Amino acid sequence: MKNVYLIGIGGIGMSALARYYKFKGFEVAGYDRTPSELTSQLEKEGISVHYEDRPDLLPMNVDETLVIYTPAIPHDLGELVKAREGGYALLKRSRTLGEIARGQRCLAVAGTHGKTTTSTLTAHIFTQSGVGCSAFLGGISRNYDTNLLVSDNPTVVAEADEFDRSFLQLFPEIAVITAVDADHLDIYGDYTHVVEAFKAFASQVSGALIAKKGTPIGPEDTKARFYTYHYTDSGADFYAIDPRPDQFGCFHFDLRHPGGVLKEIRVGAPGWVNAENSIAAAAIALTYGIEPEAVRNAIGSFEGVKRRLEVHVNGKVAYLDDYAHHPAELSSAISSIRNIFPGRKLTAIFQPHLYTRTKDFAQEFAQALSGVDKLILLDIYPAREEPIPGVGSEMIFKDVTCPEKVLLKKEELMDYLQEEPLDVLVSFGAGNIDRYIEPITELVKQRA
Repeated sequence: MKNVYLIGIGGIGMSALARYYKFKGFEVAGYDRTPSELTSQLEKEGISVHYEDRPDLLPMNVDETLVIYTPAIPHDLGELVKAREGGYALLKRSRTLGEIARGQRCLAVAGTHGKTTTSTLTAHIFTQSGVGCSAFLGGISRNYDTNLLVSDNPTVVAEADEFDRSFLQLFPEIAVITAVDADHLDIYGDYTHVVEAFKAFASQVSGALIAKKGTPIGPEDTKARFYTYHYTDSGADFYAIDPRPDQFGCFHFDLRHPGGVLKEIRVGAPGWVNAENSIAAAAIALTYGIEPEAVRNAIGSFEGVKRRLEVHVNGKVAYLDDYAHHPAELSSAISSIRNIFPGRKLTAIFQPHLYTRTKDFAQEFAQALSGVDKLILLDIYPAREEPIPGVGSEMIFKDVTCPEKVLLKKEELMDYLQEEPLDVLVSFGAGNIDRYIEPITELVKQRA
């Protein structure tokens, strides 16, 4: 193979693969539906990206071209049809990642939330300690400004995505499972099948499996050594002793682990949820054999992940942004923000992601969002889906019980914020709400 062509190249997982193959010396190009900051970065790195369905732009030399696609792409997209019918070597994103990880020491982080920060912090620990790893991340690391790390050490840190059962392509030596919530029910049908998939993933781990205490995963589900972790539960194998935030919202604690106590850890990224994720990442690193002192130092220098409790302005008015798009993620993020900014008025902007997720979890979304002081609820971002009759943001809005709430089209958002008194503002969502981060940041800075 000389060429790698990616259909859906702007996705966070696909772009990491594009960067990997570019680093390996392949000619890399691809298609995505819309330009973004990420596709702009790829183009600056010498990767050709276009934004129209153009089957004629697939490389001519079929026998020398690997085509990678994401299941989020419509089955009838012209480029995908040509690749399928034209004799090209064709792989799903998840299968490609599985092939790259095969033959290396694979360290995987799975879970319906928390996996991006945990895998990014794990990769940071390995990099900062000098051990090194290659890493395929589901977000942009603030330490390295990328979602791909490469190393001579044949160890791969991979985010194990449960969407479309993608994580079943991985056979990790060490794995963490951060959460097993009902999600992607358009794929799984019900929670029972979600649990079955995670148990199948657990059965593929060979060395050590570290599960969040309370998840429906136990030692009977794996042939690997089994451990648990938790934020503060002393019944777990890894947990925080006396966690406490400083004036910046960053947590300090001692870490109890099977080898003893690692004292005086400070997590570089704010919020108790990052403290919990750091316990999971430390569990992987310590189990692998990285020195405890190196683990402590790396956790302290971790700057977080873009769009994961990312603080853009912290003054008289504060503005944060977070990728949360599932009720459990929203609840954790809101709790963490309340902890960082106690006693202040919290206004949240939320853009629901997918019609199916909104339909399946409208009541749970309403309950989670009722934890803010004011909600600005936007219309649904459809992503890969067609509209479902009767499904809209109103399904969530009607049951939200916070003191103030308003329902807006996203095009109305900036004009509304111009007149809105703000104290602490957070934007939530996995759709295109990230396009508003920069203008909201500028608006808030004017008031800071």
